[in-house]
Amino acid sequence: MPLELPPPLGTPFLPATTLDGRVAIVTGGGTGLGLGIAKELSRAGATIAILSRSAEHRQRGVEAIVGIGGRAVEAACDLRESDQVHEAFAAVADLVGPPSILVNNAAANFPVLAEAVSPNGWRAIQRTVLDGTFFASQALYAHATGAGIPGAICNIVATQATTGGPGMAPAAAAKAGVENLTKSLAVEWAGVGIRVNAVAPGLFPHDDMREDLKALRMTGPEVDARRAPAYRPGDLRELAWAVTYLCSPYAAFITGHTLVVDGANSLRRDFVMPEFTPIAEQLRGVLRPR
Repeated sequence: MPLELPPPLGTPFLPATTLDGRVAIVTGGGTGLGLGIAKELSRAGATIAILSRSAEHRQRGVEAIVGIGGRAVEAACDLRESDQVHEAFAAVADLVGPPSILVNNAAANFPVLAEAVSPNGWRAIQRTVLDGTFFASQALYAHATGAGIPGAICNIVATQATTGGPGMAPAAAAKAGVENLTKSLAVEWAGVGIRVNAVAPGLFPHDDMREDLKALRMTGPEVDARRAPAYRPGDLRELAWAVTYLCSPYAAFITGHTLVVDGANSLRRDFVMPEFTPIAEQLRGVLRPR
């Protein structure tokens, strides 16, 4: 029997006024996990700001939030560039008020053998995941403290940050840096009212996954269901509820914590381990030059 299913999509998780008056920035919030998170923050009352390099993704995110009755704006931003990050935060503040919630969701990742990672490929991931998270967190700090309001940051990491990520070493290393940064900033910024936490998702299938990552799932509901002790994958709303809780006043005494939401999959151990398949063989047909 799988773990029980969550309440239906759209079911109120927190009172609809929980985040009234708060502006929440979600990086990469126009698609996938980010969009699911943005919707739940909106349902809790927050005004949403979508940051992305893609105008199409930004517009898609805004339309989705407006479609559920929320309020949303967007700003162009390359998270790898500190100046652009601060300009985007300032633009959001001018439109809807100072942001006090930040979800660092935008990421870069691709399957690759460590010996084949190019310098540009390595830097692209580190700059987006680690640099971008830090630059955006600095900007949130400036706006929240400048306005004298409490702040909450939630970083989307990965269980590979703890276990390692064979076949995705650059992304796993970058996420490990973000998880460490979460703890450091939590201590430094608690005294000015800013909490910093992280969520490590497990398998959350969604339509916006790239084809190479879909291929690694050996896609199909019956296969997904066998990939975790929960006997089912996660639903986006389960991840979004976890993030929304950590960003809400109901988690006011929680900071520096990484919440794993993966149906116990990262804890999985077998008494007799299955035969090991080399990473290069696992990724056969998925890899492409980087």
